[in-house]
Amino acid sequence: MVRFNIEKLLQKKKKSKYWLCQNMNITSRNLNRVIHGETSSISFKYLEDLCKYLDCTIDELINIDKDA
Repeated sequence: MVRFNIEKLLQKKKKSKYWLCQNMNITSRNLNRVIHGETSSISFKYLEDLCKYLDCTIDELINIDKDA
């Protein structure tokens, strides 16, 4: 299962989910669906924006849980 480290990266930057939603022009509902693994796909634009605003690489953003 793919897991996103969005909340941990936001804490590291001392930013809120609201801040991220405003910058990415995404709804809080959609962001929460990504965070909680309730979506089956994500666009490359969102991946790029997440890395840009969270100042991270794709490796820092995503973990793959092989046991799930």
